Amino acid sequence: MGKLTKVMLVLTMLLLLAGCMSSGSGSGQATIEPASASETQQLGWIPPLDDSPTDPIVLGFSQLGSESNWRNANTLSIVDAAKESGITLIMENAEQSQEKQFEAIRSFIRKKVDVIAIAPVVQKGWEPILQEVKKAGIPVIVLDRSVNVDDGSLYVTFIGSDFYEEGVKAAKYMLDKMRHLPGPVTIAELEGTIGSTPSIDRGRGFRDTIKANSRFQITQILPANFTEVQGRAVMKAFLEKPREEWPQVLYSHNDDMALGAVEAIEEAGLTPGQDIIIISIDGTRRAVDSMIQGKINAVVECNPLLGPLLMQATKEIMTGRTLPKRMVPPEDIFTQETAAVEAQDRKY
Repeated sequence: MGKLTKVMLVLTMLLLLAGCMSSGSGSGQATIEPASASETQQLGWIPPLDDSPTDPIVLGFSQLGSESNWRNANTLSIVDAAKESGITLIMENAEQSQEKQFEAIRSFIRKKVDVIAIAPVVQKGWEPILQEVKKAGIPVIVLDRSVNVDDGSLYVTFIGSDFYEEGVKAAKYMLDKMRHLPGPVTIAELEGTIGSTPSIDRGRGFRDTIKANSRFQITQILPANFTEVQGRAVMKAFLEKPREEWPQVLYSHNDDMALGAVEAIEEAGLTPGQDIIIISIDGTRRAVDSMIQGKINAVVECNPLLGPLLMQATKEIMTGRTLPKRMVPPEDIFTQETAAVEAQDRKY
């Protein structure tokens, strides 16, 4: 018996068997059970290929450091979101070094990752390295802090807060809080990392908002690099000046510096939140708790939980979709009056 005749005989037997199995069902329709693996091999049947991609998307991420609670929450959000989305994350911590970020990015190019994301330490100096990435054909997402480049095509989108608006919110709160006090109202400002986007824009937004009111004067300003230790040290230096030069308001570019300043104010025998009004930016749990205790007066929210947005943008890029050039998460401002309620939902 030839091979073709054998195959036709097997098919005929299967059809007859199916008819017998369905005769008592009353449905009038044949129910054919799927053939076993051995049967399909005997019949020469090959399963259809799965066209869906099997390799996960690989995302190379250059995180700028771990200088604050906000940054640690940002990192955790990205790690968790990558796991949930099935994206393979290769993350390098630059420890506040732009040179280390360049090294990490070049390693991502060598590894041929699908997408590169960067949380830049500072704004300047990015054009040459981003040209290298563009030449390698790898799309770039800028996260949290912006880059200052002439060629906007060097990155796909920027995901991050509106730091200028955060400074505006902080200033508006202060103007309202101190509206009944006669001038001059003296202000000390704790800056973040010099040359970083949040430090530049938070300072600019604050000063632009108060410049029309001559009663408010920034009399002391120094960088404390977004760290609690340096915030304490710089505030201590402010208070080592003659008492008449002590500020009535402290504007801090982030919570960690503000919390360090709280310690220095208490060590000087003053009551934070009363003797010196304190306004900060971030919205960490520790700062909210400090507001509940009356030590910080207001905190402008800066949302660190950017992981889901980053992973969604990565997937959109890989499917060829067009993204907006700027993506801003929703944010608010918290005061002592709302701190207790806000504390219930703080995830960082």
